[in-house]
Amino acid sequence: MKAAWYPRQGKPADVMQFGEQPTPHAGAGEVRVRLHASAVNPADTNRTVGRTYAMEGPLIIPNSDGAGVVDQIGAGVDPAWLNKRVWLYNGQRGGRLLGTAAETIALNVDLVSALPDNTGFNEGACLGIPCMTAHRCVSLGGDLQGKTVLVTGGAGAVGHYAVQWSKRFGARVIATVSSDEKAVHAQAGGAAHVINYKTENVIERVRAITGNAGVHHVVDVDFGGNLATTLPLLAVNGSIAYYVTKGNPTPTITAPELMRKNLSIHAVLLNNAPHAARKRAQNDIVAWLHEGGMVHSVSSVFPLANTAGAHEAVEYRPKNGTVVVDCANTL
Repeated sequence: MKAAWYPRQGKPADVMQFGEQPTPHAGAGEVRVRLHASAVNPADTNRTVGRTYAMEGPLIIPNSDGAGVVDQIGAGVDPAWLNKRVWLYNGQRGGRLLGTAAETIALNVDLVSALPDNTGFNEGACLGIPCMTAHRCVSLGGDLQGKTVLVTGGAGAVGHYAVQWSKRFGARVIATVSSDEKAVHAQAGGAAHVINYKTENVIERVRAITGNAGVHHVVDVDFGGNLATTLPLLAVNGSIAYYVTKGNPTPTITAPELMRKNLSIHAVLLNNAPHAARKRAQNDIVAWLHEGGMVHSVSSVFPLANTAGAHEAVEYRPKNGTVVVDCANTL
């Protein structure tokens, strides 16, 4: 099969290679997917460049998420999976070295979900890390019916799905963004109020919107960097679920601050999230896809041969949504 891989970590253009690799076969409990699309997430480029992750093996085919068609099943797998359109996650994770930047991938059927005909493969590739992480972060807020959720970075890959999940679960959503264009995008996802944090005072705006009541839950794109803003805005018994903390990786919170309001802080990393939470996310996503109406954001599409360019697009350039690799386009 054709695939992209790297034998060492570094700048994508310097380390990423493209060519032939052995075609995998589905083992017991596995399916093999003929991939049409592979998504590139920041967690994937972190591994490529060696940020916070050591080299996990002698050769890495990158990328966790993807979508395609099952073309082989292993022992013990329901034959109904054969020829089914699917989306998948955790491809290159948990000790698996061979991810979705390839024509095929074999992995446990538990990591695979049906992709309805009304959803394209590029959009299906966006559902792993971004949509499932957003689902987990929103779900950690508990029963959100009639409550207010603040989503920081509401136009980002995870944030945009978090806006949608929050609204679907009955919350009023306030989103922060960094531009007028991103404000429109967040509103398209269902944000009732959008705040440009570069030109507006977020604390003042949120207090005005909520009548000084604050927010019940925060889905946060930068825990440490945003803490001075989010913490004062939390209502009693409120919570924060964060999935990144680039601004300040070692924030300081005093115990009395949390105790006085009975606050909860949740750190979220999808591949280590509880299995039951991940299965709930998969099932909820498939149900919503069948209904229709979920909004997906594909930022750009690169051919498989230029997986390095796709990684550089995530690593070095602004984007609005998820960067996708076209696995059927090997030129």
